[in-house]
Amino acid sequence: MLNKKNKQRNGSTIFLILSAVLFAGVIWYAFTAHENVTPDGVVASGPVELSFSDVLRRAPDIKTMNIKGDRATGVLADGQKYSAVMVYNPELLEKLSADGTAVSIDSSRGWVNYLETWVPILMGVLFIWWIFRGMRGAGGGIGRALLGQNPTKIVTGKPKTTFKDVAGIDSEKQELMEIVDFLRDKSRFAAVGARVPRGVLLSGEPGTGKTLLARAIAGEANVPFFAASGSDFSGIIVGLGVAKIKEIFEMAKRNAPCLLFIDEIDAIGQRRSQNSYNDQDREQTLNQLLIEMDGFSNETGIIVIGATNRPDMLDPALLRPGRFDRQVYIELPDMNGRREILELHAKKIKMEKDVSLENLARGTTGFSGADLENLLNESALHAVRAGHKLVTQEDMEEARDKLMMGPRKFRKMRPEDIKLTAYHEAGHAFVGTIYSDIADPIHKATIIPRGRALGMVQHLPIDDKVSMSIDEIRANLAIEMAGRASEAVFFGPDKITTGAEADIAMATRLARRSITTAGMSNKIGMVAINQVQTFGRQVPLESASEKTAEIVDAEIKAWTDAAYADAIKIISKNKATVKKLAEELLKRETLTGAEIKEIVSGKKKTAKKKTVAKK
Repeated sequence: MLNKKNKQRNGSTIFLILSAVLFAGVIWYAFTAHENVTPDGVVASGPVELSFSDVLRRAPDIKTMNIKGDRATGVLADGQKYSAVMVYNPELLEKLSADGTAVSIDSSRGWVNYLETWVPILMGVLFIWWIFRGMRGAGGGIGRALLGQNPTKIVTGKPKTTFKDVAGIDSEKQELMEIVDFLRDKSRFAAVGARVPRGVLLSGEPGTGKTLLARAIAGEANVPFFAASGSDFSGIIVGLGVAKIKEIFEMAKRNAPCLLFIDEIDAIGQRRSQNSYNDQDREQTLNQLLIEMDGFSNETGIIVIGATNRPDMLDPALLRPGRFDRQVYIELPDMNGRREILELHAKKIKMEKDVSLENLARGTTGFSGADLENLLNESALHAVRAGHKLVTQEDMEEARDKLMMGPRKFRKMRPEDIKLTAYHEAGHAFVGTIYSDIADPIHKATIIPRGRALGMVQHLPIDDKVSMSIDEIRANLAIEMAGRASEAVFFGPDKITTGAEADIAMATRLARRSITTAGMSNKIGMVAINQVQTFGRQVPLESASEKTAEIVDAEIKAWTDAAYADAIKIISKNKATVKKLAEELLKRETLTGAEIKEIVSGKKKTAKKKTVAKK
């Protein structure tokens, strides 16, 4: 196999060298073939260059003229040789002959002239032949050189990745275990007449581990793994995608049982339409993929796994039974899943024993597996920058805050802005403490600016919530509005700032979602207003009737106004405590959840005295 590839590579090199030599020869001739030649074939040295107008003017002085192509050479009456550009004109030739000029026309063609005509034609024919030779899978031709090498990545043995390297998606692994069992021993399924899915579509948010899971299936089953991306089947030559689809499926059939993985399959599997005249090549590639998958029998032992972030874009024919007849949606990991992922990746990092991955998992809601791996890497990088020999909890916290809100900003702020930020965050922290039995507990409050935020109050959920009660919604709305409420209480309505922009936006989204999709409003009722499924989440669209939209807008405003009034009431009754929180933030910049509880309750934790046993 290696010798064959070397021969193909050598053939491509020889072809390119010959082409370059022939091309250089043609270029050389173009610059040198039109030297001034006298009628007797001797190259003229130092001829006078005459223009066409000079020929007309000095016609009586021209003794001889030899015309070849668009050039004329000869000798003047005084013996001086000349060269001129000649435009064929019978009247001019008759005039020159009448003046005594010996005119001769050379219409012969030399071998170089034939090269000028046939070399470009032969090079074009060879170029086209080489491209089609490469498209037929013949190996390394000029087509392969221009259009890319074989897109498949073949693992002939057992891939190193197994299910032990995949954490946080136990239900998805269980769903795919029967695929592994089939690849290990298909006779068990054939004995009872069961048909194992020929194709499995993995979908989900980016970074949830679709590619990793596909490799783990092949590793568990100990079968060859063929991998390609959907974009590998696109090229500048029409029909190339069809050829590559045939090629990779032929390779899979020769190595069955095996696993064939196509990543980002939406690049070739998008829904077909009647008006896609400019996408005929992609549709032909999709048609070939449908044909290849439909041609499988239960005895082939080939499992096709596709991965995409956009399953809604795929053609329905691709998802019917017999092709991708099983769809597995990989969700973002829950808190237990995040802890397992962190524990898996933390084995590669040296960290202190008191680092709590449990707290880190609680504070990373919405993080994917790739995000969590990046979080640990960022914490290790921060530990190196800080001069730590081991990764500390502080490094973990810094990395999480950096990924969630951006890097720390060392900006120069006015004292009044810093003070207002402290009171703003103190309002959030106090109202969050009041509703601690309903809302998520506070992890910390800080006035250190990050990204676009001048400060923040961070909540850590005790566990993952799949739903929220109406009390939780109202409590969270009041907490979001507490920053603006604190500004109004302590500085007056005329001194409020734009710092509550993100809080208001988040409160508005929560109220809108609760009213339009969850049926929490008595005025709207239990009606879902134009909800659309996108990436597994329901997003409301405001395209209802004008009357309904007006009611929705009025109800959202009523909810946020009620939450703002609730926050104003709570902070006004406890101004001294909120002021104390703000002053402590100004002193320390960051307060932990425990320190906030101490300030609000007015009680300090007393350290337990160590008892020394009497001797």
